[in-house]
Amino acid sequence: MNEAMARFCWYELRTTDTGAAQAFYADVLGFQMRDTPGGSVFFRGDQAVAGCSPLPERAAARGAPAHWLGHIGVRDVEGLSRRILAQGGEPLGPTRTLEGGATRVILRDPFGSVLALVSPGHAASTGVVVWHDLNTRDHARAWALYSELFGWKATETEELDPEFGVYAKFSWDEGGASVGGMVSSARLPHIHPHWLFAFHVEDLDEALAKVNARGGKVLTPRKLPSGERIAVCEDAQGAAFALHASAPRA
Repeated sequence: MNEAMARFCWYELRTTDTGAAQAFYADVLGFQMRDTPGGSVFFRGDQAVAGCSPLPERAAARGAPAHWLGHIGVRDVEGLSRRILAQGGEPLGPTRTLEGGATRVILRDPFGSVLALVSPGHAASTGVVVWHDLNTRDHARAWALYSELFGWKATETEELDPEFGVYAKFSWDEGGASVGGMVSSARLPHIHPHWLFAFHVEDLDEALAKVNARGGKVLTPRKLPSGERIAVCEDAQGAAFALHASAPRA
């Protein structure tokens, strides 16, 4: 792994009720929670797919809701952390050594979104998250920072309605498929800066019914020009996430 290939490699739910989260994500996504030496982990079959931990008291006291925290894998955690802070980011705790020897630091980027940097040696999650949306106040400035730090590449842009403006898609590396997008949506009063992660499901309607049955909320389901469908949701504790379904086969 090097900075030119840095990408989201792990996801962690930080929640106000881990027991309720276990039941919710088991039903909606088929995740099963197990206790490991490094803490509670969601598994799909034998594959570790995400972590789960209590929302830190300090974060809750500052008004942070339950949320999914994305981890970007890098070799130089301290060096990249200093570069983010120099651009106006905020530390949300010290650099910590995790089970297995990997190091991690949690930061707020200069535009208000929370992320973690983690060194090689941490568990990797493959395939569980299929799209990464950055809801930010100024997507052009945010893109300049993330692309410089991590080597991500711009792919294509899409004009949304006037309320949201331009949606700029990106890939992890040159020539790669789009894996996410950035939009200046956090200028709107009902949207806060955050990374939103989309989990793939085979049957979106069935999954959305389970979200509602488990006390979650379905916020904005929509069909993409490609025929894929995606829906922004909240779990029962208010953590935002999205569900994605592939286009029907012809």
